[in-house]
Amino acid sequence: MSPRRKREPSADSGLSRERVLEAAIVFADEHGVAALSMRKLAKELGVEAMSLYYYLPNKDAILDGMVDRVFASIQVPTVQGGWREQMRARAMSTREVLLAHPWAVSLLDSRANPGMATLRHHDAVIGCLLEAGFSVGMVAHAFALLDSFIYGFVMQEASLPFDSDDLSDDVDAMMPEEVAEALPNLARFTREHIMQPGYDFSAEFEFGLDLILDGLGARHEAAST
Repeated sequence: MSPRRKREPSADSGLSRERVLEAAIVFADEHGVAALSMRKLAKELGVEAMSLYYYLPNKDAILDGMVDRVFASIQVPTVQGGWREQMRARAMSTREVLLAHPWAVSLLDSRANPGMATLRHHDAVIGCLLEAGFSVGMVAHAFALLDSFIYGFVMQEASLPFDSDDLSDDVDAMMPEEVAEALPNLARFTREHIMQPGYDFSAEFEFGLDLILDGLGARHEAAST
């Protein structure tokens, strides 16, 4: 039997591949990517599920497209300017995008069929470091180390049960006396750091990022000399 041809949706449906992917991202932002299905996505768009198959054949294709759109939103490094500044800007941009789409963290490097925006992004990162004189081996180390830090920090940041702005200034409320006596080191850390005015966990991101960039720069300089 010959395969059944996909019927093109009517023009008044307003559908397009980009509109389907945008709706999928909005759905995942609100409900999580695990809850996404062709049926639920079609309902959000006000069409029958079969209409979606004309643009994207299955959920995997939708996930591929969603990830590619996320990569397209991240600042791409260039060979102009210093490698450190480019890697730092790219890391900051990646964190900002992933905080807006936390479901994407576990998917960014999981797709077997990456799109062109994904591939261009990776090519640009590699090209920036190669142009700066990094060896291929050091490029691999830098890429893996930076992305592991960025993704891991975003996952930790997104899963915290509190917001820095919502922290009480009452140490006893944060840590009752009997707990503080049993855990003196944690109590001191909470009192002298967490409870201090202006505490913001997200500030740890830039500290860690700069520490990594300092280390990569030292290794790169040592290899060059």
